[in-house]
Amino acid sequence: MDNTNWTSVSHFVLLGISTHQQEQVPLFLLFLFMYTVNVSGNFAIIILIISIPRLQTPMYIFLGNLALADICFTSTTVPKMLQNIFSPTKTISYMGCLAQTYFFICFAAMENFLLAVMAYDRYIAICHPFRYPMILTRMLCSQMVATCHILSHLHALLHTLLMGRLIFCADNRIPHFFCDLYPLMKISCSSTQLNTLMIHTEGVMVISGALAFIIASYACISWAVLQSPSAKGKWRAFSTCSSHLTVVAIFYGTLSWVYFRPLASYSVAMGRILTVMYTVVTPMLNPFIYSLRKWRCQGSFQKTDEENMDFFI
Repeated sequence: MDNTNWTSVSHFVLLGISTHQQEQVPLFLLFLFMYTVNVSGNFAIIILIISIPRLQTPMYIFLGNLALADICFTSTTVPKMLQNIFSPTKTISYMGCLAQTYFFICFAAMENFLLAVMAYDRYIAICHPFRYPMILTRMLCSQMVATCHILSHLHALLHTLLMGRLIFCADNRIPHFFCDLYPLMKISCSSTQLNTLMIHTEGVMVISGALAFIIASYACISWAVLQSPSAKGKWRAFSTCSSHLTVVAIFYGTLSWVYFRPLASYSVAMGRILTVMYTVVTPMLNPFIYSLRKWRCQGSFQKTDEENMDFFI
């Protein structure tokens, strides 16, 4: 590799979602609002789980970690995008771009693995309710969360190292609001075959493996629920899982469309829209989909009395 070419790009220009000047203020206000809702909603979940003893169960431990991953996931991209909206240069350094790529992939993978773990939690809770405390012990929960962290960092490290070997020449303009994989590969002047191969093999295995585990868990849950003679029990079980399935559908649907297709057919415009869905919109909605939709008391944030809350999944 020619080291001169490799270092010829010291920074990138993030073109953002839109280049129209009249759209910059509305975009800034919209994304600032969504980011504020995301951080405050997920942070509220974390505080409640920590402060209320009866919520310190496996289900809520996983939910708390998902909330933390959502905050970090969005914080990797949105603050820089908000800064660049009013910046005359809209630049990000080469190393800053690689760092953003690393943490973006890491927290996306974290959410992927945590969704699979949460599906397993629902499977044990519904199919083996009496053995639930014995199976999902605090030690096992800690080990599962730690495994999610380790696998996420290894996955991110692999793709970031592959991105670091690419050569960027004259064109340093990224048609996106952050350093995403495909937009970076599009402007590279070196071969991206290895990068594409790893996305379509290792990347697909990571995503499809977790998704297959989720589908298998819910297939077992559905079978167990259909065997139940109680109509009320069936409804309660399905309503318990509906929030998780909603998040799964949005997350995997948009993620698969963006990454698991040939690089040549990648649409920058559509990619930006769908990326906003799973990087900003889904983390913002998660607190409401999972927990806050069943809040009974309007003053629950001010009153931490456990009896006033229906913190229900």
